[in-house]
Amino acid sequence: MNDDTPPPASSRRFRWAWWLLAYASLGTGILGIFVPGLPTTVFILIAAYAASRGSDRLHHYLLSHPRFGPMIRDWQAHGAVSRRAKWAATWAMLACALILLAVMLIAGPHRLWMVLLPIGCMAVVATWLWRRPEPPR
Repeated sequence: MNDDTPPPASSRRFRWAWWLLAYASLGTGILGIFVPGLPTTVFILIAAYAASRGSDRLHHYLLSHPRFGPMIRDWQAHGAVSRRAKWAATWAMLACALILLAVMLIAGPHRLWMVLLPIGCMAVVATWLWRRPEPPR
């Protein structure tokens, strides 16, 4: 199939859904920059994936973005995450876990599961993240 071939009818039919998912994920990822505990990277990667199917303009913008572009290209080419991104995510999750523990100490341990569940999720994500390969130099 060459570049002049139009996309199949099934992909054109759902193009609007991919477009919507791409922009919603991008917005959530940007919100994650400012909201502790809300991840950024995963939503930007979802936005890039959805944009590749629903918005050529957004996909090109994300790939050429100075902050997001290298991360997306590393993920698409190698399924890799840079060491810098791994450390940033780990420190952010650690800070969120400490905030949750501090709130629990202040509010009392009567809802311990509300603290342990997100900390457990962050531990699983951190383990998965550090098992991802790093991009080649």
